Amino acid sequence: MRWNMMILASCLATTGCVGNSTSERQDANIESSLQYDSVPCDQLLAQRNGLAQQNNLPTTAKPTFSNPAMGFGPFTPDIRSKAQRDADKASGEIDAMNRSIERRDCGKPDKQKKFTLPG
Repeated sequence: MRWNMMILASCLATTGCVGNSTSERQDANIESSLQYDSVPCDQLLAQRNGLAQQNNLPTTAKPTFSNPAMGFGPFTPDIRSKAQRDADKASGEIDAMNRSIERRDCGKPDKQKKFTLPG
């Protein structure tokens, strides 16, 4: 029994060290929104909408995180399907695009400027 527990513990530790753990891969889905600040608003909106449509996600998608058993996050192997991993990566990109869009007020009509006479 003791040997089985030692083997199991070493297998779990090795699994987490390879970079294939669920928590590591989910953290990699988070992207910076600063990379999208140089993209024109209309092009960024079209890119976000296309990515959402391609992955069957809403345009308000945000990355999700699993809740592994306490303390086993780095040791839990990533058993999500490729389609699920791709959708999770796309949701991270969509969220970054949305943060850039919101920060720059893209997609909102320009405020009407009032013309007044000086004096």
